Amino acid sequence: MLLSYAGRLLREVSPRTLWSLAWNFAARNALAMHRWGRRRRAGRRFPPVLFISVTSRCNLRCQGCWVRSEPDVELSAGQLDRIIRQGRDAGVGFFGILGGEPLMYGPLWDVLARYRSSWFQVFTNGTLLTDAAADAMAALGNVTPLISVEGLEAVSDERRGGRGVYGRTMDAIERCRRRGLFIGAATSVCRSNLDDLASERYVQAMIDRGVHYVWYYIYRPVGPDPCAELALDEEQIARLRRFLVDIRPRAAMMVVDAYWDHLGRGLCPAATGVSYHVGPGGHIEPCPPVQFSAELATNGRPLADAIDGSAFLRAFAEQVPAATRGCVLMDRPDLLRKLVVEHAAADSSGRGTAMEELQAMTPRPSHAMEGRQMPERHWAYRLAKKHWFWGFGAYG
Repeated sequence: MLLSYAGRLLREVSPRTLWSLAWNFAARNALAMHRWGRRRRAGRRFPPVLFISVTSRCNLRCQGCWVRSEPDVELSAGQLDRIIRQGRDAGVGFFGILGGEPLMYGPLWDVLARYRSSWFQVFTNGTLLTDAAADAMAALGNVTPLISVEGLEAVSDERRGGRGVYGRTMDAIERCRRRGLFIGAATSVCRSNLDDLASERYVQAMIDRGVHYVWYYIYRPVGPDPCAELALDEEQIARLRRFLVDIRPRAAMMVVDAYWDHLGRGLCPAATGVSYHVGPGGHIEPCPPVQFSAELATNGRPLADAIDGSAFLRAFAEQVPAATRGCVLMDRPDLLRKLVVEHAAADSSGRGTAMEELQAMTPRPSHAMEGRQMPERHWAYRLAKKHWFWGFGAYG
């Protein structure tokens, strides 16, 4: 598997992007993780990974979307530049750029071009990924598109609230392939797409199209229209985990999740402190769907001080792991409500209804899977997860 994958990268990825992948993504991020470990031991919380939603604007209306706001909100170019610069200087090696739809954010490429030593992952629905956008990413070399695939033809349109979405997404992947980009495909796994996308046939189809990694995450019924009927049950989550463990030794691509450590135990990235999120209004949040914040990244205070000094983020990192190894939104919405109230965390959704939405949530299965852990079978995934993305002591 590893030799086949390495051969694919050498054949399919442009030299500029391949060099950046090896140096900025692999080497620099390994160093960023090491330095973060030293910061944690010193009692600091500033993460090595930062996700930034640059705008709430989007051209689609997805089921379960939590980003909708009235009116639309987005960071200014100066605010985004400051967040990236301060993040880089304080130890962030990996930036995830989200929306809304980030390709609707005009200054994006101009700002990213100032940070050639960082690695950027752009989360996009792909429908606006034009030749010009693909050219921009190819010229930068340090950007990987992560293109959402939410189902095959019929399911994709239903999930995304558009028409012809699947075909337009595949066209976007082809544009990226022709330019030698390092390409990802992301899926929020739910009841309507589990059979089609958590399958060896789908993984092979993505390999054939030139995709280099697939990222699976579990659908969370949040936002003003949560579509709770799409959420996976306990057996379906176990089925997804089993699929991930089984496909990894065979697929000539990376198969990514952000939920389980090398021993198959559940984890939460925000609870471990490995990543936080800055929303389009500048609010610092534990993660994108947890739209509550007690600090701003845009009020002039140094970003590292805002995160390190956040009582809300510290309490989140202390109390959530003690309650669950799964997702607090799904397992313990009552605990999240308690934390929000105790720390006077503001509604950062832009809708003014986040607390009402949280109060309406009832507990449901997530990825904790207590007593049903499935360890990684492939040595490379065990090694990577153990040293780069596991519990980091958050769970005792």
